[in-house]
Amino acid sequence: MNPTQDSHPAAIAGGVYSFEGVTPVIHPTAYVHPRAVLIGDVIVQADCYVGPGAVMRGDFGRIVLERGANLQDNCVVHSRGDIDCVMEEDSHIGHGAVIHACRIGRDSLVGMNAVVMDKAHVGEQAIVAAMSFVKIGAVVAPRTLVAGIPARLVRQLSEEQVREKQNGTQMYKDLARRCLVGLVPAAPLAEPEPDRRRTDWSSYRF
Repeated sequence: MNPTQDSHPAAIAGGVYSFEGVTPVIHPTAYVHPRAVLIGDVIVQADCYVGPGAVMRGDFGRIVLERGANLQDNCVVHSRGDIDCVMEEDSHIGHGAVIHACRIGRDSLVGMNAVVMDKAHVGEQAIVAAMSFVKIGAVVAPRTLVAGIPARLVRQLSEEQVREKQNGTQMYKDLARRCLVGLVPAAPLAEPEPDRRRTDWSSYRF
């Protein structure tokens, strides 16, 4: 059985904070790691994954993680009073990225340690390469790859590249479901067991 909103693991661990009477919302089918921090006006919709160390600070403005999106380990999301910071459906935010008062389009990807700044708009099914910097007010066209500091157009994306991104996002949707039932605190073992089993992701491409 999925946790109810009141018994969500993140809430139990104290990673969820109300700010001046505004409390984060976490859909029961979303997984938010207990070591993530959600403050104030934050809305996490169904089937989302929020990794350990991620911070969503909704004290200045609203932050929305739409259905099926993922926010990976050590990401920082912040907004401002005049802008909702929205990561649209099936968006994919890689480890360590910074998302600030901007909009990340449906089925798009922001790579590891990339930064997307205020009023920027990453278009639908676009990719921001790892370590890139999307400057204030920039527009990333749909189905394009941008890279660099500042980020510039590299090329249009192929159907295969879009499918590869979607494969990775589906893995995180499944990870959210699996974490809700299969991720529990544990004491470490002193040594590996004989015939130690592996996690099974054999149905996905790496």
